[in-house]
Amino acid sequence: MEVLQRKSVIAVIGVVIGFALGLIWGWYVDPVEWTGIRIKDIAEEDQLRYLTLVADVYASERNPQKVQEALAGWPNVDQAICQFAAQSANPDTRSRLEALAFVRNGQGCTAVAQPAPGAAAPTEEGGGFGQVLLFGLIFLILLGAIVFALRRRNAATGQAPVGRTYGEMPVSTPVVSTTPAEGTTAVPIARFRTTYMRGQDAYDDSFSIENAYGDFLGECGVGISESIGSDMPKNVTAFEVWLFDKNDIRTITKVIMSDHAFFDDALRAKLQTKGEQVLAREGETVVLETASLIINAEITDMQYGTGTLPPKSYFETITIELSAWQKEGAAVAAGAAAGDMLNY
Repeated sequence: MEVLQRKSVIAVIGVVIGFALGLIWGWYVDPVEWTGIRIKDIAEEDQLRYLTLVADVYASERNPQKVQEALAGWPNVDQAICQFAAQSANPDTRSRLEALAFVRNGQGCTAVAQPAPGAAAPTEEGGGFGQVLLFGLIFLILLGAIVFALRRRNAATGQAPVGRTYGEMPVSTPVVSTTPAEGTTAVPIARFRTTYMRGQDAYDDSFSIENAYGDFLGECGVGISESIGSDMPKNVTAFEVWLFDKNDIRTITKVIMSDHAFFDDALRAKLQTKGEQVLAREGETVVLETASLIINAEITDMQYGTGTLPPKSYFETITIELSAWQKEGAAVAAGAAAGDMLNY
């Protein structure tokens, strides 16, 4: 369950990163060539050619209206005209550009603030760096929205978020067992203890099952299945105990329910599709079996919470011990495979 969730998150993040890289490629590495752009967006040398052409037309026709129409929609065009005039080495070109500025503002370049020496002709604010910052901001917003949506979904389903902190992790320690399970090896290959305490709203504990040779056999775990009421922290009324076997296509799940939930028809119907339902009682052992593994999940301690909700409806704390056995046939096959590899 947790492994599949992590893979889904990685896939979504990969899509977002690919989208951001595509934007960078399309805007900077191999940008689209736009047509129909305005004069203020072209290169400086082309701007100078255009202004010189407008100045030549005005010098021959003396039509101020055409000048205003030709330069309409160009912000700070007066400053651009005067800067190009100041930089021009041709007195005739400088004179015509200054005449153009006089047509624009009625005072010529004396009324226009000149930029610092060496400054580029003024253009519309913004540029490549600003666009990079914009794309970066969009990327962070998209990533944050995805993480927020995943956390909302996990909170609704009772699953732990991928970014769970160590403070939210339930207590879990391996212990030793001497109780064999029927049809399995004499001793368990692993045993784990997990404890839930009210307030651990992201509770979802899982364990990797390996044999004596270090081979991965599967996973087991316990997580929140259902809560009642709208209080925070959650009022957990049922837990899921699950077993995944790499040699079996199924993941076996059973639902451990509070006394209230077990005898509530509506809750039982709601949780029916999640797996076999078991009443939570101290000392109760829930058995999960797959093709090559058996798990005994024993409730060693539990306490119900007290409050305004119905009696015995939610858990204050519960401790479950998971004992994992490998079936004898599977254990023999694993041992033979390991022996063959050593002989090789």
